[in-house]
Parts: sequence; structure tokens; C-alpha cells
Amino acid sequence: MNSRNSSCEGTRIAARAPHCKNFFKAIAAKKRITIIDVAAPLFEETNAKLRETVQPLIEQGRVPVMGGFVGSTRAGITTTIGRGGSDFSASIVGAGLGADKIEIWTDVDGMMTTDPNLCSDARRIKVISFDEAAELIPVFILNSRNSSCEGTRIAARAPHCKNFFKAIAAKKRITIIDVAAPRMLLAHGFLKSIFEAFDRHRIAVDVVSTSEVSVSLTVDSNESIPALATDLARLADVKYEGRKAIVCLVGENLREVPGIAAHVFGELSDVKIRMISQGASEINLTFVIDEDQVPSVVQRLHKAFFSDPDPEIFA
Repeated sequence: MNSRNSSCEGTRIAARAPHCKNFFKAIAAKKRITIIDVAAPLFEETNAKLRETVQPLIEQGRVPVMGGFVGSTRAGITTTIGRGGSDFSASIVGAGLGADKIEIWTDVDGMMTTDPNLCSDARRIKVISFDEAAELIPVFILNSRNSSCEGTRIAARAPHCKNFFKAIAAKKRITIIDVAAPRMLLAHGFLKSIFEAFDRHRIAVDVVSTSEVSVSLTVDSNESIPALATDLARLADVKYEGRKAIVCLVGENLREVPGIAAHVFGELSDVKIRMISQGASEINLTFVIDEDQVPSVVQRLHKAFFSDPDPEIFA
């Protein structure tokens, strides 16, 4: 059923349906989106298939209906794009067809300043910018259960925000892996050897912190970590610890704001911070804490940085 058009009778799924004069009733995603083994879209091939198959239907005034999340490899084997793949599918198709905009209908009123389940006073973000080129297609996040809400617009450029941050995110089920090798001081290729081990075990890294003789990395907690640790132990001393969480604060030009890190960690003076990363990105400040501290940390930061929200940005 269409939440924006309640008078429409929608689609009835029945045991038997009448004969259809058209060749097709829908277009499945299996032959429309091609992805490789690591669930990364092959945009050139995907766009060619979209132009070949979907664009003619649009030009005929027809409305193609496609499934998200599922795709196929070059060999035609059905696979998935991964977590968030349905929204990603919509973005891939919209970009490949040169759409004027992309609308993603979900079960919330848009992008929030933080998880409402963690913080009851989370606010809706009216507009937030891409950290990419200005010509990207605007994306709208809308609520299928509340179609009157304007949602969140993700645009190439967003108005300046008076608040330091626009959102706080937390990711649980994280493991920290510490790799220390004093004997490798200034040794060429040390970092390369470490990341090659992660590649062999197909484990993606979220956050990295390095010094001359040690590296700390975070990964999603999974059963492959002990084997990875054994592999890394050939290079250095290794230890790992689970039940951690990543907290990320997102804002504009954070590197240009004096004292921003002091402000954040001043609010958390009694919290044990395991890792800190700001790195090359100008839009986020990331740190790692114990998983059970997430609700308290998010609530405290939200109270500190969103008590006086910019009305042009937040609803």
C-alpha cells in the first residue's frame, strides 16, 4: 500500500492471478545490478544494464519496479550487496539513470541527531551535506508511516550549522586489536605486512591508531579474529579485546574548530577512552569505549551539543 496515496488499492498477492497481456509484471534486481565478491558494485556494467533495460521503460511512461539488496556476480550467481543494500540499490539506480532526486522511504522521520532508542530527545536533521562532489543527486529520507513529515534532505551543500555537530552515531560489537613490535622500530613495510594479514582473513578495519612501534585497530567482532591474531603473531605481539563500541560525532570542518576535542572529552572526563581518531577527515571525530557505556556517553554528548539546536538544521 502507498502511505502517500491511501485511496489507491495497492497490490493484492493471491494464490492465482489473472492472465496478464504484458510480457513482464516487474523487473528483478538479479540481472540489473552486478557486484563482485566483496559486495562492491561494478558501476560501469550496472549503468550499462540500467540504460539498456530500465531507461526504455521509463521513456515509454512505464514505472519499473525493482527489488533492492539482491544482485549478481559477473558469472550470474545471485548475491547480496550487504547491510543497507536496499537503500544503496536505490541510490545506485537513481545515479545510473541520472534521476533528479532519490527518495528513501523508511520507518523513521529522517536522519536523527542520534539513535532515539538511546536518547529520547534526539532531533530530526532537516538537511545534511554530502562529503562528495557538488553534482551528486539529492537524496531524501522519508517516513512511510508519516508521509506528511518532510524528512531529511541530503544535498551537495547544506546551510552552515551553528552547532558544532550534526549527529552522533554509535556502533557496538567491536573488537580492538593491538599489534606491538618494538623490534620493528622504523622498519619499512611493517604496516603493509599488518594490513596484508587483515586482507588474507577478509576482515575490514574501522578505526586505526598508530605509533612508531605499535598499531591499534578496530574490527567488527567475529569468529575469524583468533585466526587473524595467530597470523599477526608472526610479526609482533598481539592482543585483542571485545565488547567495545565506536562513537562518532559528525560535523562541519571540525579540524578548524579550536578546542573541539577538549570540549568533547571534557564532557567524558570519567570515561575510559580506548582509541581516538580524527585523521584526514574534516567531518568526524571518532573514539572507542566499552560497549556498556554507550547509552550514557551518547546521552551526555547529546545534551552537551544539542541543547540549543540550530532551527534551520534541526526540527
